[in-house]
Amino acid sequence: MSRSVRRSAGPPLERRADRGAARQSSLREHNLAVVCRTVFASPVPLSRARLAAETGMTRSTVSRLTEELVRAGLITERDADDSGRPGRPAVPLAPASGSVAGLGLHVNVDYMAGRVTDLTGGVIAEEHVTGDFEESDAAEVLGRAGELAARLVRRSELAGARVARACLGLPGLVDADAGRLLLAPNLGWQDVVPRALMGEDALPAGVELDVDNDAHIAAYGIAHAAPGRVAERSTFVYVAGDIGVGAAIVSAGRVVGGQHGWAGEIGHVSIEPGGPSCHCGARGCLEAYAGKHAVMSAAGLPATASSAALRAALEGGEPAARAAVERAAWALGIALASTVNIVDADEIVLGTGFVPFVDELRPAIEEQLAVRTLAGPWSSVALRAALPDPAPAATGGALRALEAVIADPASWIGKPASATAAV
Repeated sequence: MSRSVRRSAGPPLERRADRGAARQSSLREHNLAVVCRTVFASPVPLSRARLAAETGMTRSTVSRLTEELVRAGLITERDADDSGRPGRPAVPLAPASGSVAGLGLHVNVDYMAGRVTDLTGGVIAEEHVTGDFEESDAAEVLGRAGELAARLVRRSELAGARVARACLGLPGLVDADAGRLLLAPNLGWQDVVPRALMGEDALPAGVELDVDNDAHIAAYGIAHAAPGRVAERSTFVYVAGDIGVGAAIVSAGRVVGGQHGWAGEIGHVSIEPGGPSCHCGARGCLEAYAGKHAVMSAAGLPATASSAALRAALEGGEPAARAAVERAAWALGIALASTVNIVDADEIVLGTGFVPFVDELRPAIEEQLAVRTLAGPWSSVALRAALPDPAPAATGGALRALEAVIADPASWIGKPASATAAV
């Protein structure tokens, strides 16, 4: 006797409807992100027709999505391009100014800084506070950083901008996923969670705080001309010498963090195993030769002397100052040659601390690069200075904070009004 087989009717209609709605929502979120990234990556404003052509979406889809982005204050419509051609003039779309903003914060040994940047890269508010935070109390210093953040948020709100996200740079090893500083030798900090110490009023409700190594964040800022836009030269090794010596490896605009996000600790590359003691506990680290305190001391100046004081000593022909800079350049050249051999970079960017002395540092660095870089006969390494910026990690932090909004605009659009309302 034949037996009839009852075929499953599948999940209930309600569940299938839920799945269909979820797929539609996921597709909308994906398309919103594609449209947003395309507008921000373009060096010139795009019309809806051009945007449709570049994204492969229909004009009606692009029009619907751009309306959402305009209402959310992420992009804006420029004046129509009336070039005399028949038909309706094209309305260019570009990043919105003065609406949504990112907050970058930086705590270093001798200063803390904050900068609020809008979606065009324009600065809305900023503040730079000098101090002496070497071997300091993390709770006290980060509490002050929280007060600084709150002041900048208030100023931004008064200007009509909404801070979407914040990013804090610290000089040390950071577990970025956990938002935890593991070790900052020059600050004397270990195992610190900055958000917990900055105070409840530091940031508005719903505004997330990212924490990362300050050199990584500064390098990100150098690699990006504006939010969402990669600079023309976006692959390089960045080296900074505020107090210690930090570095970052950047490839096509992305910072290469390594397995744990700790790549780039060039300051603790050994130059001479039996050399001077370093804050980290080892001997002969690059930082003991090219860190600011080390250079100033070798030049016969107070360890906390300014770059202007060292410049004056150099221009005055002080032999100790000249020898200290040449010694730092020699050590930098050795460490950078090793880095180039490992990562195959063809450009090095000297950042804060080194920018005022690039001309004096260049000969010895280039000499070591020529001697110690294996591929030297076939590929030269360019050495350039970063643009002057008293707080590059604050700049990079603000830009990186906005990257999260551009990459996922649906999350920003979907935030409750209490978290995004402007004053």
